[in-house]
Amino acid sequence: MTSKLRVDAVLVQALIAGALSFAHLHDLAAAAGQTGWKAWAYPVSVDLLLVAAWRRLRSDGSSRLAWCWFLVSLFASLGANVATAGFLDLAHPPGWLRFGVAGWPAVAFLGGTLLAHSPVPTAAESRPVVEPEPTESVSTEVEHAPKPDPEAAAEVEPTRPAPTTALSVPAPPVPVPTALVEHARKLADDHRARTGHPIDTDTLRARLGVPASMADAIAAQLA
Repeated sequence: MTSKLRVDAVLVQALIAGALSFAHLHDLAAAAGQTGWKAWAYPVSVDLLLVAAWRRLRSDGSSRLAWCWFLVSLFASLGANVATAGFLDLAHPPGWLRFGVAGWPAVAFLGGTLLAHSPVPTAAESRPVVEPEPTESVSTEVEHAPKPDPEAAAEVEPTRPAPTTALSVPAPPVPVPTALVEHARKLADDHRARTGHPIDTDTLRARLGVPASMADAIAAQLA
């Protein structure tokens, strides 16, 4: 069986753009006084921070933290591309460029640490606790109810009512918080984007960690 290699134009374009941006970041770092392996480490640091911020946006939704570090890394990459196009004299780089390149490792370490270890609110934490309504006890009423007289029951034969069909009483709807519905909608959109199919109730219940009745109610609102 021969495997066919299909060339994706978008992937080729992404590889070319990534290689050019990588080279520009290396040239800028080398011009700012970072030589040897340090000049090659700068583009790796910028690209990794950019990918980490984008992955956080895709997996956990929009957040100020992810957007902040995504824009910081994008500005660093875009600035290097523009600076190496002749707008700066790389033979005699200005002092602010040396200062920015020298301080980038600390900025990238802070951003990567915050993106990796910041807590993400789960569905269980965002869901308010619903206290069950107290049910009335009928044990006292049964104890104080009048007992039938056996002699009167023997004299008068009770008439049995005709059997009636029991009416099914619909169960009350399960209350679902608005914040939980919005979180479930984001999970459903992400599931559709990754698989191409709408999310089912079992998967939704497993992702949210809610009972089956609440998962059915959420799925009804998402439909």
